[in-house]
Amino acid sequence: MAKHKHEEHENHERWLVSYADFITLLFAFFVVMYSISSVNIGKYRTVSESIKAALNPLANHSGANQIISVGEAKLALQGRNPTDAKEVMTRRIRQLAQVIKDKQLKDMVAFVTVVQTINGDIVITIPDRLLFSSGESTVRTDALPFLEGLGGAILEMNRHARVEGHTDNVPIRTAQFPSNWELSAARAVMVVRVLSELYGVPADHLAAVGHADTRPVTANSDAEERAKNRRVEVVILGEAPPAPVLQSEDEPGISKQSTAEVPTSASQPGPELLGEGGPRTP
Repeated sequence: MAKHKHEEHENHERWLVSYADFITLLFAFFVVMYSISSVNIGKYRTVSESIKAALNPLANHSGANQIISVGEAKLALQGRNPTDAKEVMTRRIRQLAQVIKDKQLKDMVAFVTVVQTINGDIVITIPDRLLFSSGESTVRTDALPFLEGLGGAILEMNRHARVEGHTDNVPIRTAQFPSNWELSAARAVMVVRVLSELYGVPADHLAAVGHADTRPVTANSDAEERAKNRRVEVVILGEAPPAPVLQSEDEPGISKQSTAEVPTSASQPGPELLGEGGPRTP
């Protein structure tokens, strides 16, 4: 006798699989929404600083650097005796030495000099090792507290400043710096950008200049003397530089004057044609 095959019953509960998936996704959605609504301020600040450090070309800036207070009320020292301004800068640099944690950098701060010129300018000479690694223009992270305090002093004194980069006479030939001119200029620009973009010194109060090895303070005869020539000088000006005078369109320009002086007659050649092949006297 043949066996009867049992007919398979149709499953009418397949909708439960889709329903369970939907509930799981809905639960995950609310978990994510809850996690976003309760932000951990500490973790958020850490992530924010990490993103800034990755995108900032100046240096790998860390939020762990100690903040140097420049005073609740900034003193305008422009009207004071210039000697007072030098004392303020000297005192602040001594305070900066206590902020820097790296002992090697603390020792380098001792070589920072503050000199006042006759016209009231204050020249701060900073060894390159305090700010940069050898052959580089990226500001060292450990040196940022020093520049922060320097920027605070410039703000407190309400003065203009000129940053000058100097190198020794050893030539450099890299893809980034074909010569010492590019290196000295890039270092001065980076210091200006740190003071302006990170520490709030007005951009119109700053200027960057690269001198390469044209202004040595020693003879470059040995390694010690070459190290003295590798420096950054921050010149805090006693007087603000004169503002550029914009020439109006009604006034005759230099180009118009020079054009009027060019001879128009072909029989009267200019000086550049009076060499070989030019008209000869009989």
